[in-house]
Amino acid sequence: MSTLPPDLLIRPLGEAALCCAVNGPIALEPQQRIWQLGAGLAQTEGVLGLIPGMNNLTLSFDPLLTDSQALEQAARALWARPLRRQQAGRLVEIPVCYDGPDLSDVATHCGLSPDEVVRRHTAADYVVYFIGFQPGFAYLGGLDETLHTPRRAEPRVAVPAGSVGIGGAQTGIYPLVTPGGWQLIGRTTLPLFEPKAEPPTLLAPGDRVRFVAEGS
Repeated sequence: MSTLPPDLLIRPLGEAALCCAVNGPIALEPQQRIWQLGAGLAQTEGVLGLIPGMNNLTLSFDPLLTDSQALEQAARALWARPLRRQQAGRLVEIPVCYDGPDLSDVATHCGLSPDEVVRRHTAADYVVYFIGFQPGFAYLGGLDETLHTPRRAEPRVAVPAGSVGIGGAQTGIYPLVTPGGWQLIGRTTLPLFEPKAEPPTLLAPGDRVRFVAEGS
């Protein structure tokens, strides 16, 4: 059963944008409320863009068609509505070669063997909470609590594209070569970002992800 929504905090971002946010832990229900809020605001006159983040939603608007006060009232009215049952997103299976340079460190931190880390990482069903950091980077919820591992003390200058990592309570995949501090436990050859494709990102908020160990 859905619980009452947490308090919605709304603050201006310049003269033509608002950030709607909630305080609290990383969890699926608050994120589903953010998606529902975005769907409702997308139908509101004057709204130009919507960017969901972790426990927050940023919206830009046309000041000639609406204003921040009207949008705040609309957002609070939408937020107070009960959380609707949401249709499950696509299931995307991602093949992974679990040979990452930090796999042993993660195993040591968690008090597990590397094989058990892989088993638990592939046993979970994940949900895409939002896309951020870089094009196609999906922040996934659902990581087994026993695998929660802090980010590296010293981020890498260049993380290879396709690297599968753990950062705190989340897991994700680097679509492009970029600096990063997540613990790298494996890699995939599946492209997550294709600029000329439609849509350009493989994953979208609400999609479900399952990692499959190559050779299993």
